[in-house]
Amino acid sequence: MKSKIELYLGDCKKELMKIPDNSVDLIITSPPYADQRKSTYGGVKINEYVDWFLPISKELLRVLKPTGTFVLNIKEKVVNGERSTYVMELILAMRKQGWLWTEEFIWHKKNCFPGKWSNRFRDAWERLLQFNKNKKFNMYQDAVKIPIGDWAKSRLKNLSETDKIRYNAKNGSGFGKNVSNWIGKNTVYPTNVVHLSTECNSKNHSAAFPKELPEWFIRLFTQENDTVLDPFAGSGTTIEVANKMNRNAIGIEIISEYYYDMKRQFYESKCDSLKKRAKDEKAETARCYSIC
Repeated sequence: MKSKIELYLGDCKKELMKIPDNSVDLIITSPPYADQRKSTYGGVKINEYVDWFLPISKELLRVLKPTGTFVLNIKEKVVNGERSTYVMELILAMRKQGWLWTEEFIWHKKNCFPGKWSNRFRDAWERLLQFNKNKKFNMYQDAVKIPIGDWAKSRLKNLSETDKIRYNAKNGSGFGKNVSNWIGKNTVYPTNVVHLSTECNSKNHSAAFPKELPEWFIRLFTQENDTVLDPFAGSGTTIEVANKMNRNAIGIEIISEYYYDMKRQFYESKCDSLKKRAKDEKAETARCYSIC
């Protein structure tokens, strides 16, 4: 079954109304941060951000399936020497709206911009907040397993007696481990820190996702033919990745330049696909004639 792409031009608060209830498996997006992207998106003021976003998150809550997940990429800025609290205020407001704040992933930017400040270091990470409608949601953890690493060769070679039982931590934290459970395993589950570089290609957008970011979450929370939504689609990275992974994709973008760039991109991609298919069919026909 071929995946489908739907693109909408306009304010996502209004365009989301066109999407049916409980129809989306994963929402992953990065909205304009407070007081940023003023030249393109107008710049939402910090003290107005929560009120601006809540009508949007209300629509997202409606379109998301009960088993679906919403991943929100956002980061607070520094104002007058201290971190703003608008992201924390948004989390609390969304919980009152009906969302469950299930997890927080960290995107570690391996190639963050260099710089020097008198009272802080470089910003090398951003938040990826996971929200759900229910405590039980679709999650395919095996799809994002990673190699166990060389540490296991020496660590698992000679196990002590405490390594063979669930041994509780001495600090009284309640955490425990059975090291022998790692024997014979080649892959393990990753942490909630995602290590990726920022986008370095020539996309015509001021804050493009690295493709690996939506790809990781699409693998974690969806299967083929599921539906992925990005209500702030920008350059269309999430839509592009979802389509290549055989997921249905819905993108909404308010800036016409970005919207038409997306349409052109997917039109050209479709044309290339059709040309390749025609070429393959022509080659196959020629092969059949040669056999006959």
